[in-house]
Amino acid sequence: MALVAKLNPSVTQGNRRKDEFEFNKDAGMYVCKAGHLAVKKARHGKENIGKNQTNTYYFDVEKCKVCPLRDGYYKPGAKSKSYSVSIKSDNHSDQAKFQEIEYFKEKSKERYKIEAKNNELKHRHGYNISKSSGLVGMQMQGAVAIFTVNLKRILKLRG
Repeated sequence: MALVAKLNPSVTQGNRRKDEFEFNKDAGMYVCKAGHLAVKKARHGKENIGKNQTNTYYFDVEKCKVCPLRDGYYKPGAKSKSYSVSIKSDNHSDQAKFQEIEYFKEKSKERYKIEAKNNELKHRHGYNISKSSGLVGMQMQGAVAIFTVNLKRILKLRG
């Protein structure tokens, strides 16, 4: 069974503007608009632990202090200037590839119907908060809520 849910755009496209820095393949570092190459690269975050890892590129602050393009990029008095790029985890990469498949596109068009029914269960029939304690109580509440929604649909279809 596959998850038919779109990834957050910040995961697939990133949060930053694309024109801030460019990647220099030969040096394996990012270059700022003024043409200054990053001086150091570090990887942050633990591998396979919840969040994505990031590559952080550090720039020479002394160059940033006298740079004509520093407005908006360098804050006076800052001790460091860095640029971080998120490395997508395997789960995010797989989901991004899955989003491009025709099956995903077809199923995501039907998802709004399911979400509307879930919304009705939660907000109109009290399925968002458990009325009793324990698993059995929640199962009973769910059964009654689903039965009520189905009964309403049957009555509506019958006229």
